[in-house]
Amino acid sequence: MTRDIKNDEEAILKEANGLLKDPAKRRLLGNVLTLGGLSLATGIALNHYGSVREILKAVSRFNDGAQGLIFNPDALAPTYSEADIKEPFPFNAFYSVDKAPVVDPGSFRLALAGKIADRRPWDLPALYALPHTEQITRHICVEGWSAIGRWGGVVFSEFLKRVGADTTCKYVGFKCADGYFTSIDMPTALHSQTLLAFTFDGQLLPAKYGFPMKLRMPTKLGYKNPKHIVEIFVTNVYPGGYWEDMGYNWFGGS
Repeated sequence: MTRDIKNDEEAILKEANGLLKDPAKRRLLGNVLTLGGLSLATGIALNHYGSVREILKAVSRFNDGAQGLIFNPDALAPTYSEADIKEPFPFNAFYSVDKAPVVDPGSFRLALAGKIADRRPWDLPALYALPHTEQITRHICVEGWSAIGRWGGVVFSEFLKRVGADTTCKYVGFKCADGYFTSIDMPTALHSQTLLAFTFDGQLLPAKYGFPMKLRMPTKLGYKNPKHIVEIFVTNVYPGGYWEDMGYNWFGGS
């Protein structure tokens, strides 16, 4: 029991200390980076094993809040040249590449739900007819690797506008053909580099990279970029996510 508590205490301080990489976050945190300081800041008494875990959750929530406050919707992630593209681009998922879902393009319909005025489903020809833009940006994985790729699609804010999404809501959520699900904050959804992507490297998005579409956000870590999207919804009710519900930070900024 003592060893488990020590490991959790180290995890608490490691996550909180990670916020200090950004000077703005350092100013937000001040001098609370001790277990006593974090206990005071979160309002949870550090007096038993369970409260250690509660502080760990509270630090994660604090991390989300701090990232949300600092996020600048007008700041752009770096872009790159074609010479910088990583080939082959790495495959990454919670399953092997041969298990990537096969979606029938003819019968596919993108479902819309929640706070959206026009919830009629979209087929692929209609989606492909939307104004197309491309970006060459870096995908950053929480596991420590990164790779540069070229993605094409419609600016997501333009899609949300077309369907009458209520952009005063807090969250946009995604359900995927592989069982994955996640959600993002509305400011990131409206960021000019957030794409509903249908192509990779100038070609139709292959199954291993997320056919029929993925959300590409260079301002977010890789696990926040859902693939094989089959439903998009807008809500004020916190939707969580596949990895987020297991303890990953929800905001997930890169």
